[in-house]
Amino acid sequence: MHLDLQDGLVALALILAVATMLAVAPSLRIPYPILLVLGGLVIGVVPGMPEFELDPQLVFFGVLPPLLYGAAFFTSLRELRANRRPIGLLAIGLVLVTTLGVAVVAHAFIDLSWGSAFVLGAIVSPTDPLAASAIARRLGVPRKLVSIVEGESLVNDGTGLVLYRVALVAVVSGTFSGSYTAGLFVVSAGGGIAVGLVVGWLIRQIRRRLDNPPAEITISLLTGYVAFIPADLMGVSAVLATVTAGVYLGWHTPELTNAQVRLQGLAVWEIVQYLLNALLFVLIGLQLPVVIDALGGFSAAQLVGYAALVSGTVIALRFAWVFAVLHAPKWIARRMSNWRGAVFLSWAGMRGAVSLAAALALPLETDAGDPFPGRALILFLTFSVILATLVGMGLTLPAVIRLLGLEDDGIEDREDAKARIHAAEAALARLEELVEEEWVREDTAERVRGAYTFRTNRFRARLDDGDDGAIESRSQDYQRLLRELLDAERQALVELRRNGTISNDVWLRVGRDLDLEDERLDS
Repeated sequence: MHLDLQDGLVALALILAVATMLAVAPSLRIPYPILLVLGGLVIGVVPGMPEFELDPQLVFFGVLPPLLYGAAFFTSLRELRANRRPIGLLAIGLVLVTTLGVAVVAHAFIDLSWGSAFVLGAIVSPTDPLAASAIARRLGVPRKLVSIVEGESLVNDGTGLVLYRVALVAVVSGTFSGSYTAGLFVVSAGGGIAVGLVVGWLIRQIRRRLDNPPAEITISLLTGYVAFIPADLMGVSAVLATVTAGVYLGWHTPELTNAQVRLQGLAVWEIVQYLLNALLFVLIGLQLPVVIDALGGFSAAQLVGYAALVSGTVIALRFAWVFAVLHAPKWIARRMSNWRGAVFLSWAGMRGAVSLAAALALPLETDAGDPFPGRALILFLTFSVILATLVGMGLTLPAVIRLLGLEDDGIEDREDAKARIHAAEAALARLEELVEEEWVREDTAERVRGAYTFRTNRFRARLDDGDDGAIESRSQDYQRLLRELLDAERQALVELRRNGTISNDVWLRVGRDLDLEDERLDS
């Protein structure tokens, strides 16, 4: 069996496009989600691209679980707790307001049915933190604000997609009951959290008994599905189940993994997250011709107007809500204490992969066998909102941050120094307990004691505003020398590999140790 020439060329072109976007994103200093949106748009209008109908179940069950689980796993539970009030106001209150506001506008001005309008509102209500947090961290925005943006995006995925499920059931079944919907929302959310905790506990018991990095990383990649599928079969929120399992296991990960698993797992998850995001935007690009064809009853001016109306509504509601919270009583708004932070939080409300996945997962038909009402228009409007917020606001966010004069509060750097001091002191204390052991040589203990003492003094100096920088300069010179020596070791290894003295496996293993040693010099 062989690929058709055209299909093969298309597949090769898509792979090269994704690889190119990954390669150029760092040099352009643009977060890759923004490039993916633009790339998907370009793919959609390239002549000769195939048109196909995507199976909605493939997106919802194939792509969403690892995306949600990965985001939740790497979220700080401490930051969620510390910022629970503003996160709750944005991730629950603002999602409800956005869903309702977009639904009213879409029904009144675009003539979508109430059910489809609510589906659209739920789809575009969750935010995506990737671009906003990448830009904010690079430009030194205070950690508190970045934590709110990241925590909001995690929680509002659950809120928005629970609303999405409720609205979808109403449209597909053709029935709606206010009391039933409210009950479904509560049961779905509570049941999803319960399933997530159970799955998280079970996976934790399994992983703590394993010492096999490939198996552990594979289980990590599959955990999102293990939480998502049972919850969906039970009729509760699969999204909240996946998010809950991710947060639970992320908190307990120190007891479940060793250094090798953590190093390899982090690299694997970065690749998986990128590929899933790339897949979504390539899929919407391939679907765009189908979507545009299905919108033949609308003029270009109408579509542009609808896109501007919905995007403007999403953006305006976020600004209005954030500033309303800012001027609320202090017990509500104490974590959004100034207008500069409120502007940043408003501008950082970008939509991305989750909204796109939810739109692509819309069923093609209702239970009655009729086409899903307004499906093509919902897809088009969702992509328009992503384009306006992720690209439009994402590309202008650096300028907004600079105009606001948001500066790094230094909290993270100080915590970093305190953590390294505490860790070094713990090592010194343990060394003093071990010096009497037969296998601890006096000269070795003295050498190690000197290294840890220097490290402690170096990081204490970072907490001293009056430090003259002499210790840090000495450390940098030392690191420069070690890097020169490590480069010499690498060159020697390459030469041994080239002349056949060592195997490729040995080269990889020893080279990895040198790379880890090199990375450690940054600390």
